[in-house]
Amino acid sequence: MGCVLGKCCSRCPSSSDDDSGHHKVKKPFKCKHILTQRSLELIPVPSQNFTLQCSALTQHGYYPDTVERENQDSFCIKTQIQGNPNVHFFGVFDGHGQYGAQCSNFVKDRLIEMLSSDSSLLDDPWKAYNSAFLATNSELHNSEIDDYMSGTTAITVLVVGDTLYVANVGDSRAVIAVKDGDRILAEDLSEDQTPFRKDEFERVKLCGARVLSVDQVEGLKDPNVQNWGNEESHGGDPPRLWVPNGMYPGTAFTRSVGDSTAETIGVIAVPEIKVVRLTPNHLFFVVASDGVFEFLPSQTVVNMASAYTDPRDACAAIAGESYKLWLDNENRTDDITIIIVQIKGLSNSGAGATDSGVDCRPMVMRSVKGSLNMCSVSESETYGSVRSDFSDIQQSFQQSVSMNQTLRLLFHLRCGRGL
Repeated sequence: MGCVLGKCCSRCPSSSDDDSGHHKVKKPFKCKHILTQRSLELIPVPSQNFTLQCSALTQHGYYPDTVERENQDSFCIKTQIQGNPNVHFFGVFDGHGQYGAQCSNFVKDRLIEMLSSDSSLLDDPWKAYNSAFLATNSELHNSEIDDYMSGTTAITVLVVGDTLYVANVGDSRAVIAVKDGDRILAEDLSEDQTPFRKDEFERVKLCGARVLSVDQVEGLKDPNVQNWGNEESHGGDPPRLWVPNGMYPGTAFTRSVGDSTAETIGVIAVPEIKVVRLTPNHLFFVVASDGVFEFLPSQTVVNMASAYTDPRDACAAIAGESYKLWLDNENRTDDITIIIVQIKGLSNSGAGATDSGVDCRPMVMRSVKGSLNMCSVSESETYGSVRSDFSDIQQSFQQSVSMNQTLRLLFHLRCGRGL
């Protein structure tokens, strides 16, 4: 689910190149995996006497008509924030628009720098997270990157001892696997911020947004029908945000970093933050772009990840299945990025040694007009795409056409479901 720029809205299925990546060969910890091309990372959390074992994968989207577009997703795994061996960061950033890749990487780099330099981080992670998102958003507006109709979503997890602080802006997602007897259940750590949510729908409407599907804004369906069901049952184009008298920006999310035009109609960079205390029943968590969750429910992702002892195999299998499902349903795929973090050795005796003292209630959503800045990023390396067969689209809007023509062209190039 995404914004209109940079996405094709055709719905014709295409044959899939099924690269599910099911490899069960055990490899040494420092051996590069054949698909992820990176080492399995072991991250000790000494204060609670457990270890995080993680891997990540980012997969180029396939756009048959625009094969030169770069991967707009980026991700970050940053350990020992502020030199503290008990504080670690994981984030996925899903860029969109003509300059989505630049926005994604800018936010990835600056957000973790903001967190790393905030002296209040360990005393009040909640406050530090909010400040980092808002400051990063402001810096992106003032940078050389054109974020007029470009930006990035961000789903991030800050591990502080045995506590997770999950900050979300947009429609990517984090989910945790919980052992419940013989079952392994998926519990969402974030809630997608889209017009499907009644609270977000009402907030952006108060900020002046028109909320309509593509068919409605083009006059093919009744614009007065303001009921689109929910994301799970919805099969067509999702409800999107439009300025009062124009066919832009067409975002299918209600929060983002950047997107200065969309900010005028309520698309904000304020994160929703959830706090979770880990227990021995928590097995692993997944942080991924909506390229994964567009066609795979959270429980299916957890089921697949739990079938592999090596998170590199799990990343490859989930990315491969996501890629296949995109091509089963559309004639393209979104960029796909996933981080899987396994929780090893956490016991009841090790849990609860420290208490952050932070209010764990969900953050209250606010209706805000104009510019609001914020988004959490981390300063780790962005790893190369696993599949280089299909490069991404680099769009050019340098033709000398009128503003209305340009905006309509941007709309048609960006009206796909995923981003």
